[in-house]
Amino acid sequence: MDIQLKRGLLDVCVLAAIKDEDSYGYQIIKDMKPYLELSESTLYTILKRLETAAMLTVRSVEHSGRLRKYYHITEQGLRRIEEFREDWKEILSIYQFITREDAGHE
Repeated sequence: MDIQLKRGLLDVCVLAAIKDEDSYGYQIIKDMKPYLELSESTLYTILKRLETAAMLTVRSVEHSGRLRKYYHITEQGLRRIEEFREDWKEILSIYQFITREDAGHE
C-alpha cells in the first residue's frame, strides 16, 4: 500500500479511536486490535503528528505512581474524520472503476 495513503488512513483510525472518549496509548492499541495491528512506536509517532497538527490535545494524569498521557480529540480532529467520510465516497468510486473489468471476468 502507498505509504502516504496508509499514513492518512492510520491517522483517521487513531482519531476515531479517541472520538468518543479520551484514551491513552495502550488502550488505543487494544481498541484498534480487532481491526488492525499497530505497534507502540507507530502509534506514538501518529499521536505526536496529530498533536502537532492540533487534531488532539494531551494531558498527563498520575496512575499507579506513574504519569499516563491521555489524548483528547479537538474540533479539528473531528473535522478530519468528517472529511475522511466524504473522501471515502471518492475512494470507493475509484476502487469500483479499477475493479470493474475484474467483475466481468469472474
